[in-house]
Amino acid sequence: FADLVLETWDLQCERNGREHRTADMGCKQLVVRRGQPFSIALRFSGRDYEEGVDKLAFNVETGPCPTETSGTRSHFAMTDCPEESCWSAVIQQQDGESLSVSLCSPTDARIGRYSLTLETCTDYQGSSFHIGDFVLLFNPWHPEDTVFLRDEDERREYVLSQQGLIYQGTCDYMFSIPWNFGQFEDDILAICLNMLDINPKHLRDQNRDCSRRNDPVYIGRVVSAMVNCNDEDRGVLFGRWDNRYEDGMSPMAWIGSVDILKRWKKFGCQPVKYGQCWVFAAVACTVMRCLGIPTRVVTNYNSAHDTNANLTIDRYVNEKGEQERYSWDKIWNFHCWVESWMARPDLAAGYDGWQVLDPTPQEKSEGVFCCGPAPVKAIKEGDMQLKYDIPFIFAEVNADVVYWVVQGDGMQKQSIRSSDVGKNISTKSVGRDSREDITHNYKYPEGSEEERAVFEKAEHQKKSIGEEDEGLHLRIKVSEGANKGCDFDVFAVVNNNTDVERVCRVKLCARTASHNGTVGPQCGLTDPVDIDLEPRAEKRVPLRILYEQYRDSLTQDNLIKVVALLTDHQTGDIIVAVRDIYVENPKIKIRILGEPMQNRKLVAEISLVNPLSVPLNGCVFVVEGTGLTDGQRVKELEEPVEPQAEAKFRMDLVPRQSGLQKLMVDFESDQLTGVKGYRNVIIAPQPM
Repeated sequence: FADLVLETWDLQCERNGREHRTADMGCKQLVVRRGQPFSIALRFSGRDYEEGVDKLAFNVETGPCPTETSGTRSHFAMTDCPEESCWSAVIQQQDGESLSVSLCSPTDARIGRYSLTLETCTDYQGSSFHIGDFVLLFNPWHPEDTVFLRDEDERREYVLSQQGLIYQGTCDYMFSIPWNFGQFEDDILAICLNMLDINPKHLRDQNRDCSRRNDPVYIGRVVSAMVNCNDEDRGVLFGRWDNRYEDGMSPMAWIGSVDILKRWKKFGCQPVKYGQCWVFAAVACTVMRCLGIPTRVVTNYNSAHDTNANLTIDRYVNEKGEQERYSWDKIWNFHCWVESWMARPDLAAGYDGWQVLDPTPQEKSEGVFCCGPAPVKAIKEGDMQLKYDIPFIFAEVNADVVYWVVQGDGMQKQSIRSSDVGKNISTKSVGRDSREDITHNYKYPEGSEEERAVFEKAEHQKKSIGEEDEGLHLRIKVSEGANKGCDFDVFAVVNNNTDVERVCRVKLCARTASHNGTVGPQCGLTDPVDIDLEPRAEKRVPLRILYEQYRDSLTQDNLIKVVALLTDHQTGDIIVAVRDIYVENPKIKIRILGEPMQNRKLVAEISLVNPLSVPLNGCVFVVEGTGLTDGQRVKELEEPVEPQAEAKFRMDLVPRQSGLQKLMVDFESDQLTGVKGYRNVIIAPQPM
């Protein structure tokens, strides 16, 4: 018999992409999921393949130094009875000179870029042909994969959806911003794989790193560290919180991960300036979804950053309600991380499922700025010793905040009411643009037996007391419409819950604030007011907050922190109430003109009214949406936008994908920044 010579071959990227749900990554390369068969076609020249005469075998290799022992290389012959625990090749059909072969990886294969080689052997004469490269991803559709997720709607949302919503604001005023994850856009897969290849663990020991890439726990830890650059590890994002972003992009201006990851690649893996928690979390979400690990962005309101791990955050205010001393412990009005879905075979049973990964650099874990994966179940149960970083996240959702009032003579008095940490933990609902509250996954109901047991296990004495019914009660209310450019009112509301008259003194102080809890200059103050309260009565003390007072010191976070102090004359007790007020940006209006159809021109009309009393200069609209815009589209306005005037323009789009897409818009100017808007657009498929 003459040698069997391979003439042409076809990796059938399009068909395999459809079957493996990777078609959105384009047809330039073969991308498949582990544990699921994919087919290739081989065509020989001169003669047909003859079973029993010709022996065919394949080699797959990944990483710089592939070996069988580390699971980064496999040699396997064509077989009739494939084994699930290793690589296999089965003939599907033979048609003359062409042969269709089905290849399949084990469900615990290493993910990454592979090379594929065919070896033929006839009468002990052998030849070898390099067929090409392919990428192997995690497979949430396969019951044996450690990232298996049972529900198809959830897989669609957490693996395949390229856009989403991220919750921000305050626990009293929650809102979402749109985000373009874009995990299947051109080049993103290559960038994510490159991120794995330049991570310090890979550079230290390439073989060990590649051999551990079958484990989503390991990958999650690497990604959590690589999204920030605090270890000088060529990480993606540079974190900054001081409102000085002139030499980069303000964290508020980003609208998607694609732009960030492409900039990182373009500038040779130099950190991109600047990120804050939701940006770190969103980029990590893109990378994890891209690699095939189900992932969602989660927001925790009133999130504690407890640096000394005593589960108590002490805040000091003076009798005017001003912050007295700097504290490393902070309360963020919200903090974002991601949850990724995976089994935890490294832990005892019961900890599979959602795991917290937090790429925002806060504390070191095993010497590196990363956090997690931490089973959400372990956080709820207070299992502090489990891997990884449970105590830190437990504090983020459970720490106590104790307010100390520092009096004129330096005496400190503990306020009886403390604020609540870990409220309204939120993520985007599956298949809908609404908020899903997942607080119950992290904590038992307040005051329940289970909560008490968890705190005992975590050695946490809960210092705060709930809303006390007896005595005086203090809270802060906001009038409707805290809109940027306007004055608005806040009120200290005092209730006397006793059957006797009470006399007290109330003060209010407002300061602009940052998202991480630091406060800026004062923008409102009342003189002390003495009030007499009849039994069971309620009284209000107003504070008007003027635009001209907050205009120059409001940060891009749009936050004003209001502190109210009540001194009870009978008991001498001091009660503190604190509320973060979000000053709202104007709305961006998006109109779609015409019938949206795939590969047909579509016009979007985008507008915004300047609510301020000054003109807006340097106005820029950035428009983005996977399947709609083909990357980012930027529209710079030539003229300033006068007070109360409308900025309006039209943009032509040619949608490339059918189905539900999100068109997202960000607006920047000298006076108004980080204004976001989006519109859902349903694109009809192109008629055949």
